[in-house]
Amino acid sequence: MTQQLALLLTAAASTAAAQNLPAVLGRIDAAAPGFRSMTAKMDRLTHVAIINDSTSELASVRLLRLKAKDVRVSLDFTKPDNRQVAVSDRKVEIYYPKMNRVEEWDIGKYKSLVDQFMLLGFGTSGKDLSKSYAVKYLKEDVAAGQKCSRLELTPKDAKVRQHYTKFELCIAEPGGYPIVQKLVEPSGNYTNITYSDIKINPALAAEAMPIKVPSGVKREFPQR
Repeated sequence: MTQQLALLLTAAASTAAAQNLPAVLGRIDAAAPGFRSMTAKMDRLTHVAIINDSTSELASVRLLRLKAKDVRVSLDFTKPDNRQVAVSDRKVEIYYPKMNRVEEWDIGKYKSLVDQFMLLGFGTSGKDLSKSYAVKYLKEDVAAGQKCSRLELTPKDAKVRQHYTKFELCIAEPGGYPIVQKLVEPSGNYTNITYSDIKINPALAAEAMPIKVPSGVKREFPQR
């Protein structure tokens, strides 16, 4: 009898997941077309599995989608150390005020990988998400004080799986945007990003997205 009950519960859970996944993807599809920009506070936790240690960083984030594959991101980290990061179509700039230095990284050769990661963010349709990932509904949850639906994504691209074996997204309920993104590496290390105080479609201009670097700051190109 116990075994039969377990089978029934498993079947019920599978049925619920099958019913919930289309509903969550539907919310994502509904939110995607009107998305243009976002501001939020961000808590990024990085966990190193081999020493079972985690560190946390706090930042404010601004995101502006100009076209489907032209997304600008600006991050202003405040803890534990101040630094600013700007991501555009083909480069990343990192400004370290204490060291009076800017690093510029060319991400052009990683464009396909960057495009995959952009699908995990804001303004992506459920259809596009399903093209690149095997999507599984996990459960209803609460994150950053908000109800959400937790999804597990397994990359279909073997090159992406070399870097990350799976991702988890907590999709806001109501709403269709992520409030948590978890990136899991083959080593067991993971990064967990939690957003709060999210504002969708605030007025952001493209010229306001790059970091503002004072004159006299040394610019370095580590890839050269």
